[in-house]
Order: sequence, then structure tokens, then C-alpha cells
Amino acid sequence: MAKKLEKMASIDAQLRQLVPAKVSEDDKLIEYDALLLDRFLDILQDLHGEDLKETVQEVYELSAEYEGKHDSKKLDELGNLITSLDAGDSIVVAKSFSHMLNLANLAEEVQIAHRRRIKLKKGDFADENNATTESDIEETLKKLVVELKKSPQEVFEALKNQTVDLVLTAHPTQSVRRSLLQKHGRIRNCLTQLYAKDVTPDDKQELDEALQREIQAAFRTDEIRRTPPTPQDEMRAGMSYFHETIWTGVPKFLRRLDTALKNIGINERVPYNAPLIQFSSWMGGDRDGNPRVTPEVTRDVCLLARMMAANLYYSQIEDLMFELSMWRCNDELRVRADELNRSSRKDAVAKHYIEFWKIIPPNEPYRVLLGEVRDRLYQTRERSRHLLAHGHSEIPEEETFTNVEEDYFRSKATMFAGIDLGRESRSLCACGDRAIADGSLLDFLRQVSTFGLSLVRLDIRQESDRHTDVLDAITKHLEIGSYQEWSEEKRQQWLLSELSGKRPLFGRDLPKTEEIKDVLDTFHVIAELPADNFGAYIISMATAPSDVLAVELLQRECHVKHPLRVVPLFEKLADLEAAPAALARLFSVEWYRNRINGKQEVMIGYSDSGKDAGRFSAAWQLYKAQEELIKVAKEYGVKLTMFHGRGGTVGRGGGPTHLAILSQPPDTIHGSLRVTVQGEVIEQSFGEQHLCFRTLQRYTAATLEHGMHPPISPKPEWRALMDQMAVIATEEYRSIVFKEPRFVEYFRLATPELEYGRMNIGSRPAKRKPSGGIETLRAIPWIFAWTQTRFHLPVWLGFGEAFRHVIGKDIKNLHMLQEMYNQWPFFRVTLDLVEMVFAKGDPGIAALYDKLLVSQDLWSFGEQLRTKFDETKKLLLQVCGHRDLLEGDPYLKQRLRLRDSYITTLNVCQAYTLKRIRDPNYNVSLRPHISKEYIEISKPADELITLNPTSEYAPGLEDTLILTMKGIAAGMQNTG
Repeated sequence: MAKKLEKMASIDAQLRQLVPAKVSEDDKLIEYDALLLDRFLDILQDLHGEDLKETVQEVYELSAEYEGKHDSKKLDELGNLITSLDAGDSIVVAKSFSHMLNLANLAEEVQIAHRRRIKLKKGDFADENNATTESDIEETLKKLVVELKKSPQEVFEALKNQTVDLVLTAHPTQSVRRSLLQKHGRIRNCLTQLYAKDVTPDDKQELDEALQREIQAAFRTDEIRRTPPTPQDEMRAGMSYFHETIWTGVPKFLRRLDTALKNIGINERVPYNAPLIQFSSWMGGDRDGNPRVTPEVTRDVCLLARMMAANLYYSQIEDLMFELSMWRCNDELRVRADELNRSSRKDAVAKHYIEFWKIIPPNEPYRVLLGEVRDRLYQTRERSRHLLAHGHSEIPEEETFTNVEEDYFRSKATMFAGIDLGRESRSLCACGDRAIADGSLLDFLRQVSTFGLSLVRLDIRQESDRHTDVLDAITKHLEIGSYQEWSEEKRQQWLLSELSGKRPLFGRDLPKTEEIKDVLDTFHVIAELPADNFGAYIISMATAPSDVLAVELLQRECHVKHPLRVVPLFEKLADLEAAPAALARLFSVEWYRNRINGKQEVMIGYSDSGKDAGRFSAAWQLYKAQEELIKVAKEYGVKLTMFHGRGGTVGRGGGPTHLAILSQPPDTIHGSLRVTVQGEVIEQSFGEQHLCFRTLQRYTAATLEHGMHPPISPKPEWRALMDQMAVIATEEYRSIVFKEPRFVEYFRLATPELEYGRMNIGSRPAKRKPSGGIETLRAIPWIFAWTQTRFHLPVWLGFGEAFRHVIGKDIKNLHMLQEMYNQWPFFRVTLDLVEMVFAKGDPGIAALYDKLLVSQDLWSFGEQLRTKFDETKKLLLQVCGHRDLLEGDPYLKQRLRLRDSYITTLNVCQAYTLKRIRDPNYNVSLRPHISKEYIEISKPADELITLNPTSEYAPGLEDTLILTMKGIAAGMQNTG
């Protein structure tokens, strides 16, 4: 026993030496992480014994030693230790390291919030190393006025007329279950309060106990989704952020904005109906390649969101009825209150009053009017609930709120279908009670302006070919030919002829396949539900004007009274190159120009363009496409809104918000920005109140700054060099990914791509088509697989060859590249993000996967790729003028180092588990029966064994694999 205690003390001492040092005086990350780790190890010992705790510590020590020297022998030792464990212990170890990575992430979030509070107290808003990595709204306003000499009124006018629309998507990249995310939130709150300055000893003890409870509850929760989520499940998970943070976060942020404006001399609040922040969703509307998103699903998610919105407003109104008890009011309000009192409250709505509010004193007119709103909200909620549950409701639609009537730029009043919500505010101001009007009532009006009655507007996304199939069926039924076989000119001619006419195009006798019926039924759902439920209709794979006109015609034929704006989506490299010409052809159609009233939205896809040509070429083509699209729009007098389809990872266009916005080409945002917030990025953006506030602040500040102080345009010589490099990068990328005959086999052996579907993290299939190679694989699993092995090939492949080519051609090009890095935001951001990916990467880990999983005849191919990795990293550092990775960002460097040892353990565990899964004859002696420990922490053993009845590998291996995948995803902080 004494030797064991001595050994554990020695391990503890060594672990302390491996912990990264503090970066600054206000750096508490190491302290936070140590506390969470200590609490977890105590819990682990209580639950699974001292031996298993010691095993976890030994595993961590070996991982940390590998990270210190990158000696591959340490990986072998680690592998031997992990494979010596029985199935139950193996699962506990994998679960422990996954859990510790989640705790490390929570420590980081608390540290970021702590540093932000310190900065606010000091009045230092800029980041220590790069002012563009943090965007504080107050600092941005001051910068515009003081440094850039913009007048306060000019800034105010630009601000109140700009719009940021955040589009939440259900793309399957959130690997953490919702029940765990909630527990993580409580751990984060406990940790924050523990380090508050005013915490008492008793409070500290209670908080510490609560922290231990939440850590244990999270550890005892099954991390694995046993079944895929439905689209409705995804929608409920997404909407939960509104209930928890966004609903209250928006008015809180707008109040801070009012304060920031006052500090630059604007004594006027942002109007409550200004469109600063809007929210949309793809959850239940994105049917591109997802057969589970049916018309019925779309209808359900709209009704569910409407019911949630009504319920949130209902609670707000009840609070306001308590607050607005004053009797003074203007004549307008008094007349309306008297009318309601004279009606004796006998209408059908009044039956639903809460008993306390049945009799409202006549000398409290605000309560009388708010009571009317409250009752209509009750009816609205109940009607949505009935429709959702039963498909019908006895509550008449006229007794509910059906829409929010407002014009953001002209109207001074916000309306709930005829009820003027601004009336109370005007009355309070007229009676000298502006301070009261600017309280909770203002927050409520701002919520109405932001969320409407639908909470979010649902976008519909569908592939262009599906519309073509419908129109082909119609033309064949009408015996006028095959629409699919027509030229683009003939298609346009026919579509415009039908759009200009009034006759119905088809009747009930139209022959319909299931696919055609699905498309038409979706349009019928759009026609059936209130118009404010919907946002845009996105067309994937749009290439020609007829793709847009087809949707316009189908909307008319299905009796959509308020047609959705139609948005073409350009994704692959060739589509992006052809996009400006396609848009020009569309704008040349007079009927369409009249239809759009001078406004058009275009979506550009970062995921598929990156998969198609590599990150370098995709980034440059996206930049150029935006410039050209804006030029085309200006020629036709159209205001163009760019919709950025970004993912969470660098390989899919991800990166820090502020940097992403400020690196866009000049004039491409111009006060109007639409961007997707996908998967795990939703949690990182809105999972907690301070995260929500920071997200809203970053988008608003960066959009304002880009519009009022656009980044520089690249010099002609920079463009020429970028064009040269893009050609080389694309050739290099495609020569390996699409033309190398061994690549697909290597990719599927060297990564867990084939096992991706076991995670059940989304309702959408991993492939657009069941068969096919890389081209049919969705961008998310493509990036996910390489992220798991820490090789990140799709991000960096092509960069090195492009740099080598232009530098070798003329050494002066190196100086030009360095000039571009120092002066051009787009180029700097592009390289900085790739540098961050290299800091997360480890070719030694990728080599372990090769050794265990790849056939020997492919080992040389893997070595070639790892050589390219190292060469590209050296060239990147040379261009950036850096000696080491992340030398300019010590905080990020510290955070990555803190996580590395945890991730390494999971990488080794994953690689050996994949080996045992794929090769049933491997290490047969180490395939034990399922243990009691395994049964304790997961599902019953007999249930687990039947998860894959055809599997020949030992029970528990699949769960171990999934736990490693989730843990690595948590450690890399992006899953796709």
C-alpha cells in the first residue's frame, strides 16, 4: 500500500510539471482546470476504485510524455496499457478522458469570461495581441468616431439600419447530447461563482458540493445517442437556446448598445423596431439530401416554434401587467381601455383569464390593454398546440395573433395583427413616465421586433433537380414535351409565359411519384401556414435563371399568397466561377427584376467548395465571386445580401467571427449579413448568457465596422499571385483527392470515416447518395474523419505546393507574400486559421493510425502526405514570419497544450479499438467478456450486445470507439 501511495504521489508530481504555465496575472485557466480535474479524480476513485484512478493517471502521464518529446515509443507503451484493459475498464478510461476534455473546455469558457470582466473594469477592450480577435461594441463605436472621424449621428444611422440574420442549422456536428450540455452549463456556473470575490465560506462549501454533484451527474450520464435524432428533436434542441439565453440576451445586448451610443454622444435609444438582430433556422426545413425532413415535419416545427413564442410572450405580458399598474395615460390609451371595459369582458377570449386577472380595476388602463394582448396570446398558444397534437383546433384563427405587421424602415409602430404594441409606450412618454416606458416594456417591444410570432423564420432548402423533376412531370402530363430535355432558353421562355398568365398549370390528376408529391406538399405547407413562419427558399446546385424561376412558378401554382424570396446557392468551384454570369442572366429577366423590388439574396457555400478544390482555392474563389456578384448587382440597381454558409471548422469556412467578417471583400456586407450557425457552434455561441452576449456583440460590431471602414482591396500584383497559387493548389489537391487511385482506400482505412454514422449525431445521412466515393460524401464527415486523426488534410493540402511554386519561381514573391500577410486582412486571416490547424495537428498520431489500420502497401503513401504536412508547415511559418506556431497568441497556445495529452490518449484508444473492430483476429487474447464496471456506467449488457448482432468483435468496443470520437471532437472543439 505504501508503494502504491508513493507511486501515485510521484505521478501527481510529474503531472504538475507538465501543466502549462500561466500566461498573465489574470490567467486562472490552470487553476480552474486543476480544480475540476481534482474533483473528477476523487469522483472516479469513489465510483470505480483506486486502481482505475491510478490507471487513468498513468495513461495521462504517458500521453503527456509523448506530447513533450513526440517519441512514438510512448504511443506504443500507451497502446499496450490501453489494450491490456478489459472491456469495462476500457470504456471507463475512454469516458474519463472524454469527460476531462469537456471539463477543460468549461474551464476555458470561464477563463474567457473572467478575462473579459477584467478588461471591462480596466476599460481595455482590445485583445492583448490582436485587436481584431475581440470586438467590443463600445470600443468599435469609439474607434469609428475618434480614430476614423465618423460623426456620432452617422454611426447611429448606419447601426440602426443594419441587419445581422443568424441562421441556426441542424447540420450533424454537435456530438454532445443536450442533457449533458445542460449539466455542463451548471458546472460552468458553479465554477464561476466559486471564484467570485464576494463568495462567503459557507457559499463556497455549498458551491463546491454542487460542483461535485454536477461533475458526477455528467460522468454518470450516457454520452452516446442510442438512436439518431429526428428533425423534430433537432429543432427542439435548437429552440432550447432561445428559452435559455437568446430570449433575454437580445434585449440585454440592445441595452448595452444604448449605453455605448450614449458614451459617444447619442442620447437616443436604438428604435425598438430596428432590425439589428434577426434569427432564422434550417431545422425542419433543410430537405437537401435528408429524406426525414418531410412536409409534415416542416409543418410540425413551424407550429412548435409558434407555440414556444406565444408561451414566452405570455410570461412576459404577465410580468408587465404586474409592473404597469399606473393610472395616468393619454387619451388614445384611455379610449381603448374604456372600450374594453364596456365590453364587460364577455367575449370568447375572456373565458381563459387566470382567476386573479378576471377583474382588472378600470383605473389601471395599461393592465386592461395588456390583458387583451395576454388573452390573444393564450389563444395563439393553444391553437398551435391543438394543431400540433390533433391537426385541428376549435379556436377560431381570428381570435389569435396571426402575424406581426411592421415595416422595419418606415413604420413607427409594431403591431400584433391589429393590436398596437407601441401605444402603451407612447402613453407613458406623454405622461412623463419615459423611464418606465424604457424598462421592461421596451425589452418586450424589442423582442417582438426580433422574434415576431414565429420565434425564428424557417428557411426551406431543396435541390434544383427536384424542381426540374416536378416541372418535367407537368410538361409531359400536358403533352408539350420534356422540361428536362429543353434548353435553358426554352425553359425560361415557358416559365415566364406561365408566370405572366393566370390559368392553373396542373390539377389533381397530375401523376405524382413520392418525390414529386413531397416537393408539391412542401409548397402546400408554405401556403397553409402564416407567412411569417418562413424566410428564404434556398436552391442547392443552382446554375441557371430557370432554377429560380421554377420555384417562383411552383409557389404560384401551390397558392403561396406571400411568396418566399428565392435564393440560389453556389457551392462548388465551377459554380462559384459561373455565379456572376448566372446572376446577370437572372437580372436581365424583366419579370424577375419587377418581382424582387431591388433586393436579392445569394448564398455561397464554404463546405462543398472546400471539399471540391481545397481550402486555399475555395477561399480565394469565394472572395472573387463575392466581388463579382456585387458588381453585377450594382449594374442592375439591386441591393445584394450575401448569405454565408459557414461550418464550424476551418475546412468548412469556420473561424473567429470578427476576423471572418472583417476579412470579407469591401462593399460585400454593407450593413446586411446573413450567416449559418451550425452544430456545436450553436452551443459555443449561445450556450451561456455571456457567450450569447459576446456573439451578438461580435456580429453587430464587426458588421458595422466593415460597412463604415471597409478592409483594403488587394493590389493587382497580389491578385495575380493569388490566381497563380490557386491554380497550383487546386491541381495539387485534386491530384491527390480525386485522381490518386489509392486515395479513397487510404482515406477509409486511415480514418474513422466508415464508423462516423455510429455516432447518431444528426438526422441526415452522411452521403447524398448511398454509393460513390469522396464526391458523394458530405463535407461534414469528410472534415470530421481527418479531424479525428489530427491530420486535417482538407485544410492544408495545396497550400504548400502553391507557396513552393511561387517562391521557387522568384524569391521576390516571398517578400510579396509577407507583405500580403501584413497588410491584407483576407490573406492574414486565411493563413492564421491554417496555422491554428497546424497547432492542433500531429502527424505522429496520424502515423499511428497508418501503422495499425492501413495495409503495408499504402504506408509509403501516408508517409508522403505527412512529409507534405511538415513542408507546408515550414513554408507557412516562413510566409507569416513566425518561428513557432501560435507565437502571437499565447492564450490559444496554452489552451491547446492543456488539451493535447487528453486527446492523445483518446487517439491511441481509438486507433487500437478500430484495429480490434476491423480485424477480429487481432489480439484475440485481449477480447474479454463484458465487465461489471461496464454494466454500471452504461446500458444493460444484454441490450448492448444486441446493438450490432452481426458484429464479431467483443461487446463494448463500439461504445469505446464512439466515446473516443466524441472526446476527440470535444478536444478539437469542432466536429465537422
